[in-house]
Amino acid sequence: MKLKLGIPKGSLENATIDLFRRAGFNITTSSRSYFPAVDDPEIECMLIRAQEMARYVEDGVLDGGLTGRDWIEESEAQVETVADLIYAKQSFGKVRWVLAAPESSSFKTVKDLEGKIIATELVATTKRYLAKNGVNAKVEFSWGATEVKPPELADAIVEVTETGSSLRANKLRILETVLESNTQLIANCAAWKDDWKRRKLEDIRMLLEGAINALGKVGLMLNVRATDLDAVLSVLPALKKPTISQLSDQEWLAVNTILDESTVRTIIPRLKDAGAQGIVEYPLNKIVM
Repeated sequence: MKLKLGIPKGSLENATIDLFRRAGFNITTSSRSYFPAVDDPEIECMLIRAQEMARYVEDGVLDGGLTGRDWIEESEAQVETVADLIYAKQSFGKVRWVLAAPESSSFKTVKDLEGKIIATELVATTKRYLAKNGVNAKVEFSWGATEVKPPELADAIVEVTETGSSLRANKLRILETVLESNTQLIANCAAWKDDWKRRKLEDIRMLLEGAINALGKVGLMLNVRATDLDAVLSVLPALKKPTISQLSDQEWLAVNTILDESTVRTIIPRLKDAGAQGIVEYPLNKIVM
């Protein structure tokens, strides 16, 4: 039996394949094929645009796949959410779909767009957002380069952003957030009821979440004399609980802990000053809670 799994083609493709690599799955793509090779004989991968993923999972073409919550809501597909995977192509965080208008415009809220034209790739969601706010505006589908359309081709846009830098570069001002989104692992409803496929999807979820937990973290191990232990522990972040074990020499202890990678460059010199020896920093692929 095989699990048919959709990998998002496009902006999330490289981040997703790298996440799977950290989780223990090596996926190899080819520019000539939409069927990447994966080193798990129980998985069969297919590259699908994130915008279409939920529909193919709902229809059973795929047993599961990774796509954004935004595209699940846009398609109104009936699928099972297996996991929230908070990563994106730049910041490994959430993204926002925002309503934005030219800096030079007088628009301040969605209410000011009554009777105006809004360009977006997220048409159905934008229409629902306008209806919720009691605003009648024309929503036009944008095939791309949405940021350059105001003010000549549209009065405002609904566009996805992680940092807002592209919007600012195009002299656009964010008015409101329409939707927050993150990547999700989803499953076909029938596949989720199949014991084997559900177990496989749950295994994948555990490993992917473990890989995400390890992002930005490193392991640190060191040796320290028992008399210097308190001084070493005082250097480590208060919320960390290191593993401490006895060495063959009764006067020495081994300390093992996990730290944020960004803090290690500051902490290692202080550990050395406190009496630590044999300090080893090592990368982490997964932290399974």
